[in-house]
Amino acid sequence: MEIHSLRVFLTVASEKSFSRAAEKLLRTQPAISLSIQRLESMLGEKLIDRSAKDLLLTDAGKIVLEYARRFESLQGDLENAIAELRDKSAGRLIIGANESSTLYLLDHIEDYRRRYPKIRVQVRRSLSSKIPAELIDGELELGLLTYDPEDDRLIAKVIFTDHLAFVISPQHRFAARDEVSITELGMETFIAHNVVSPYRGMVIREFQRRKVPLNMDLEMPTIESIRKMVERNEGVAFLPKMCVKEELRHGLLREVKVQEMDMERKIRLVYPARRTMSHAAQAFLEVVGAG
Repeated sequence: MEIHSLRVFLTVASEKSFSRAAEKLLRTQPAISLSIQRLESMLGEKLIDRSAKDLLLTDAGKIVLEYARRFESLQGDLENAIAELRDKSAGRLIIGANESSTLYLLDHIEDYRRRYPKIRVQVRRSLSSKIPAELIDGELELGLLTYDPEDDRLIAKVIFTDHLAFVISPQHRFAARDEVSITELGMETFIAHNVVSPYRGMVIREFQRRKVPLNMDLEMPTIESIRKMVERNEGVAFLPKMCVKEELRHGLLREVKVQEMDMERKIRLVYPARRTMSHAAQAFLEVVGAG
């Protein structure tokens, strides 16, 4: 059914005149009559009683008028909804990030919510290895990764540079030192994250290359649990600096430089290259300076 024909019928019924409807719609009267006839033909019912002196609707016409008014209302709602999306006063944004990268988002989300309070933001905790596929499949609009996905279907922009920090308890034997050699870490107990990541692999390979034992006898499921164990002097860890900056600032942890290891950690904002980006997602890129 043509929406245009319903609009013409609604105008004729509201004006109670073919001629006035033609004037309002800037059409000729024959064109208005033809549009009504086409609608009647599609529905298989007469909508206007043409034998009456005044314009009268048939029973079918009264039903069609009710639905035509609903269509007009829905069109208005649709136009308002689209307008709200354009000015970022409505919509939803779904971002995928792993546990550590989520911390980077906090300040930006606070800024984004302050600018666009009516946009619903959902941050999904995802494994970094799965985020590229979730972006391509449309499950996510934006993703945060600490590696380059190297996929021409995705755009990846570096938005922050961090590094892996070697952290220890203030009670640890190295606490008074500014730096140590990797060879001095062979006797340490490392508390590791049990989620495989590129940086875990980099640490393992560097220890192997230097022929230094890497004792990862304790693995924990979250960054928070690793921090707590290191604070209690139950072991040492390599953690993203941004995940421990508050603990370092308050003296709960100490960072000691490992002479042979300087592992930069780049955070990338990733999104599909060919899919049209929502207004909400485009606004977030602008907030983080990646737009």
